[in-house]
Amino acid sequence: MRQEPEFFGEAELDLVYIAKKLREALPLEEALSSAGIDFAVELDTYRGGLIFQTERTGAFFFVLPEKVEAAKEVLRSLKLKPHEM
Repeated sequence: MRQEPEFFGEAELDLVYIAKKLREALPLEEALSSAGIDFAVELDTYRGGLIFQTERTGAFFFVLPEKVEAAKEVLRSLKLKPHEM
């Protein structure tokens, strides 16, 4: 379920996905919640574009390290590519 970052305390969270559009973020939130995975979402900027790079805003999805593989399975079930470090 979606949690505020304070919920995780001092734990390090791993980035599993950057949703570039709301239509990606909403189904992912629902799927992670249905799978019982606690996650945090933070709006942040990223660089996008091949020729003309621009700074864009996306929804960054974070989970605890022990939930990374489960979260990646949820992403793959939605045909989304997990973020690779």
